[in-house]
Amino acid sequence: MLRRRVGMVAMSLLIGAGSLLAQGKADGPEFDVKEHYTKYEYRIAMRDGVRLFTAVYVPKDDSKSYPFLINRTPYSVAPYGVDQYRTQLGPSPDFDKAGYIFVYQDVRGRFMSEGKFVEMRPHIDTKKSKSDVDDSSDLYDTIEWLLKNVPNNNSRAGIWGISYPGFFTSASMIDTHPALKAASPQAPMTDLFKGDDAYHGGAFMMAANFGFYSFFRPQGNPELPPKVRVPFDYGTPDGYEFFLKAGTLENLGKLLGGQEELWLDQVHHDTYDEYWKARNLAAHTKNIHCAVLTVGGWFDAEDLQGPFTLFHAIERDDPGIFNALVVGPWVHGGWYRYDGNHLGRVSFGANTGDYYRKNILFPFFEAYLKGNGDAKLPKAYVFETGTNVWRQYASWPPKSAEAKTLYLHANGVLSFEPPKQEATAYDEYVSDPAKPVPFVNFVAQAVPQEYMVSDQRFVASRTDVLTYQTEVLQEDVTIAGPVSPKLFVSTTGTDSDWDVKLIDVYPPDYPQSKLDEPRPEEKGKPQTDVGVPVFTMGGYEQLVRGEPFRGKFRNSFEKPEAFTPGKVEEVSFSMSDVNHTFRRGHRIMVQIQSSWFPLTDRNPQTFVNIPDAKLSDFVKATERVYHGPGQASGIEANVIAPVEKK
Repeated sequence: MLRRRVGMVAMSLLIGAGSLLAQGKADGPEFDVKEHYTKYEYRIAMRDGVRLFTAVYVPKDDSKSYPFLINRTPYSVAPYGVDQYRTQLGPSPDFDKAGYIFVYQDVRGRFMSEGKFVEMRPHIDTKKSKSDVDDSSDLYDTIEWLLKNVPNNNSRAGIWGISYPGFFTSASMIDTHPALKAASPQAPMTDLFKGDDAYHGGAFMMAANFGFYSFFRPQGNPELPPKVRVPFDYGTPDGYEFFLKAGTLENLGKLLGGQEELWLDQVHHDTYDEYWKARNLAAHTKNIHCAVLTVGGWFDAEDLQGPFTLFHAIERDDPGIFNALVVGPWVHGGWYRYDGNHLGRVSFGANTGDYYRKNILFPFFEAYLKGNGDAKLPKAYVFETGTNVWRQYASWPPKSAEAKTLYLHANGVLSFEPPKQEATAYDEYVSDPAKPVPFVNFVAQAVPQEYMVSDQRFVASRTDVLTYQTEVLQEDVTIAGPVSPKLFVSTTGTDSDWDVKLIDVYPPDYPQSKLDEPRPEEKGKPQTDVGVPVFTMGGYEQLVRGEPFRGKFRNSFEKPEAFTPGKVEEVSFSMSDVNHTFRRGHRIMVQIQSSWFPLTDRNPQTFVNIPDAKLSDFVKATERVYHGPGQASGIEANVIAPVEKK
């Protein structure tokens, strides 16, 4: 993204804002949209009378008919005006050249559409009157109007979107219009409290949400986008410093200057209450009749869980339709605009983004909207990191994967063998909210996308992080599916977070990253000054998956419970899926800590209502993790045999 350090929020905005699409890298020769398409703008009336602003790009070649390809967005369909054109219309340039009727729509209450915007508007299963509207009914009414009023259509429609537009794709395809034949929700938010943008394991994703709601504000309507966006002034490039100085969630809200309504909704609904239950789209995925291709990225720091939750819900509720999952080595929306050849210093060995766009997404829509061939897509098309190969499976997770546990042992040992009696059957550390463990080892304001594979060596010397690792692996170990920590813990406080990280430790002789090699023009030249330190990939500790878990939710996300100081209790939870091979010669590592700042908000370590917590509520606590017989802490994962890969 323009080769500058940006947060996850910026990617969401770029994906939604058409006026910025030209900034991405072109996949081929420049294509002049205005030369091949005519743009129209409409205000389409919904069943309740609310009009939604819709931009329609129609191919100038009227010798054949075309399907509709729809994108519904809260980020504006800019540029506005029939003489102002987007520079790219479809999910990739191949779509623009192939010919579709491209439809972009401002959703209710955003920019030039009428109505009231509702965050993740709940789906209404039974609509009793014309005033019962949701995104499903809005798409239904939009397609009805398009079929009747836009000539040269072939009576078929598809819908796609990334991030928030991915949610609108998911929500809109329910109660499917007969003309809707294909949908591709990409990085969709599905259950915000359980693993998507808002909360992970009951812990608030603070830095990302603050960054998002500092620009995603309530709107009047109709309202054009501002000509100049003024970013929030953090007053420092160091997010760790900014959030620590702010102190509490209450203080952060005050910094939004009276436009914190949407932020407060996220912050104060800090249990799985009716607000979140109504917005859990996975509870409403019945009556879907189109083909669905759900797309996600293994390193999506915003909506990693959403694609898996949606995919499994459709498998459960809609037997008989084509329902497939695609996951590649991408950040949030990275499959849309990036090569996907590497993330930070971690290499994936190929242009995975281009492979997906040409061999997976484009054939999918061509097949279902035009009848052009068979996309021949499997149930799960997933990229396996570590080995850097695409895998195809008939189910996800693969049915052949066997559940195994990596057990914690004394002296920092990690092994598939369960522990035997040990003299000291626990490890402990002191967690201090005044000095929380950082989640990256460099200065960043928001959430850098690279953190999902960041080197974890920088926390090795901290006394508030426990580290366990295997011996050097003698053969490859492939994990495919969710990763589930099962910990036996105690605390001297009455609440605590338990942040668990699964890490791939590279061998000492691992080759240097090409990013660290001298530029060609500098090779062979004498050194004229002291250079920067060489970054060593040998021993690199690559984060494979990491998740927080707020201990008070160990028995229920609806009814939090305090810890009894010193009492040993089980804390079990599930982290998002992985498909990673730890190569022979590497080690598997697990780290455990009780803060991950400012990725998540700090746990006061006292059982209080955290959104209203005062600074005096934040106290030190001694945390113990047990690993003896009967209290064998470990990480359960699905291990797949190499011979069963395809």
